[in-house]
Amino acid sequence: MTAVRRLFQDEDFDFATRNLLGGVFAGAADVGEVLTTVDRISDGRARSWVDEWTATADRLLTEDGSTASTAARALRAANYLAAVTGAADRTGEDGLFAATWERHRQAWDAFVDATDLAVERLEIPYEGTTLPGYLFRSGGPDEPRPTLVYNNGSDGSVVGAWVRGISGALARGWNAMTFDGPGQNAALVRQGLHFRPDWEHVVTPIVDALLARPDVDPRRLALVGVSQAGYWVPRAVAFEHRVAAAVADPGVVDVAAVMLAHLPHHLVRLLDAGEREVFDKEMALVLRLAPRVQAMMTWRMRPYGTTSPFDFLTAARAYTLTEDVVGRITCPVLVTDPEHEQFWPGQSRQLYEMLPGPKELVRFTAEEGADGHCEPLAVGLRGERVLDWLERRFG
Repeated sequence: MTAVRRLFQDEDFDFATRNLLGGVFAGAADVGEVLTTVDRISDGRARSWVDEWTATADRLLTEDGSTASTAARALRAANYLAAVTGAADRTGEDGLFAATWERHRQAWDAFVDATDLAVERLEIPYEGTTLPGYLFRSGGPDEPRPTLVYNNGSDGSVVGAWVRGISGALARGWNAMTFDGPGQNAALVRQGLHFRPDWEHVVTPIVDALLARPDVDPRRLALVGVSQAGYWVPRAVAFEHRVAAAVADPGVVDVAAVMLAHLPHHLVRLLDAGEREVFDKEMALVLRLAPRVQAMMTWRMRPYGTTSPFDFLTAARAYTLTEDVVGRITCPVLVTDPEHEQFWPGQSRQLYEMLPGPKELVRFTAEEGADGHCEPLAVGLRGERVLDWLERRFG
């Protein structure tokens, strides 16, 4: 599958470790910390994964040092704790996901408080409540700058936004911000908001808030979406035309396609027929024999606000980009196309071919060490290609 040697036979552990190693490029991990923690983990044992990454994070958070060192350690600890959340449901321990998520967010906020970067916490008005966000500024408060808006996927952390968007944009003198949309991070854990397919209703309030600021150049506003946001971002810019350029990493046309492909045909027929009770009973029997799959389903269903596999898959089917929606997109769009894309294979090219206007499809390969979903081991290369493309669009 990849040119890079595996660190775990457990696919989830191996993929998460690749993401952590990619964070080294942006200061969100340290190679020695990652490798020594990996060495202590029993392959496939969720409790071991949770305990060892927590221990590494705890050591960093309790070590004394200068303000700069405190910020750096808090950022790395937040990243390691974010990795813990991904295995929390596999332990079977109720409440562990939310508790670990809170610890990861506290560590991130400790980084925000200690860093010497100009960063502002935002509360973005949204349908009678607010969405939390963070804006990092490169220039003065009245100096309009190109601004990158980083849209996380289904389970990305704020540290992931730092690694794959914010840090690179700041290095080029841009502003950069990220937000927790419905079903993501604090909007999910603290506010109980859940995913929605019509993501333009999330992005438009964010654009409203940013364009009201004197430090944001309205002609150079970029929206970058990773993982499931490879669906949300094209959907949003089909209706929100103030975004100057967009990136889908990777392109996602049909969120539910791969999940449905793994279902036995008789279960798909029950789903199509609307047989909710029968479908959920049969799924319960299957999941009882496959605790790891059951944990994965718990993880995936949580942002949709359901514990019913029928309701989850029915909802996920609505996350589909049609020709008439994509045909409304007017801004330039970059679509990444990583070799060995494991979640939405083939959909990057499908989206690219649907796009009506200026567009580019960028390939990432195993030979470059840049294959796999969201190019986890190629943060530098990915950032160079994405930001170079955006700079060319903005002039």
